[in-house]
Amino acid sequence: MKQRTPVVVNILIIIGLLIVFYYLFVQSYEFFRSPYFWGTVVIAGILAYIHSAIGDLIENNKFKRLSPEEKAAYLSEKRVPYLVRLYSAAFKKQSADEEKDILIDHGFDGIMELDNQLPKWWLGLFYFGTVFCIVYVAAYSFTDFAHPINEYEQEYKEQIAAIDIYNKTQPPVTIETAKYSADNIAEGKELFKTNCASCHKEDGSGGIGPNLTDNYWINQPEKTLFKTVFHMDWNGSPTNPAMRAFGKNGEVSGAEIEKIAAYVYHINQELPPVSKDKGGAAPQGTEAHWEKE
Repeated sequence: MKQRTPVVVNILIIIGLLIVFYYLFVQSYEFFRSPYFWGTVVIAGILAYIHSAIGDLIENNKFKRLSPEEKAAYLSEKRVPYLVRLYSAAFKKQSADEEKDILIDHGFDGIMELDNQLPKWWLGLFYFGTVFCIVYVAAYSFTDFAHPINEYEQEYKEQIAAIDIYNKTQPPVTIETAKYSADNIAEGKELFKTNCASCHKEDGSGGIGPNLTDNYWINQPEKTLFKTVFHMDWNGSPTNPAMRAFGKNGEVSGAEIEKIAAYVYHINQELPPVSKDKGGAAPQGTEAHWEKE
């Protein structure tokens, strides 16, 4: 008579499966706070104990019909710890008499085949994989689980909502609070292409508008280059109506102007100027003597 798996092990396996199945459908671990999950765990545990109790009754009935030698062997095996017994069963080899009973009546080149049972751990993984596959396919087919488009749309909505909350809670960037940061250069370059490149070219070398890479400026309302660019982008140029007040008109925000100013500062102070012989516009205005940021 074979030894049965302890009820505690069965309960642990059931809880593990419940966690997997709940996560497949909920897609987060928030279900740990749900009373429904823990109610399911309690019900599953009670059913496991009932199943174990019924197994004990059947086992006792079978035990009564064993011979004294079989009873002694069964009790001796039952005293072995479950994990030790499980480990031994995984590497157990048949005796010569047992091999005769499972020997298949055919062979090749002197090699005979035994009708061995598949290892329980292998069968367990196979059955678990089968059940998992069924549940996964059902979750994929009838829920939003594992759908990349749905997941993308959900995350996109969450990101947009987070940006809206951030914009509402953060004070607007003004010329007084704006600061140069190298982290803004890349995004400022894209904003510059969209809003400024039609007049100043993408590299800032000038065309319709003046060259922003040299040290000559028509308007110098602030003491620093970064603040001057912010001022001009927000208020526009008093001498050239084509350079309109992008900030005051609401075409770009203060945060966006801060990034544009970072890019202009970068191409003017940290890169070599694009002179006229290299395709840049001729200098306009007077030489600037900026204070350091």
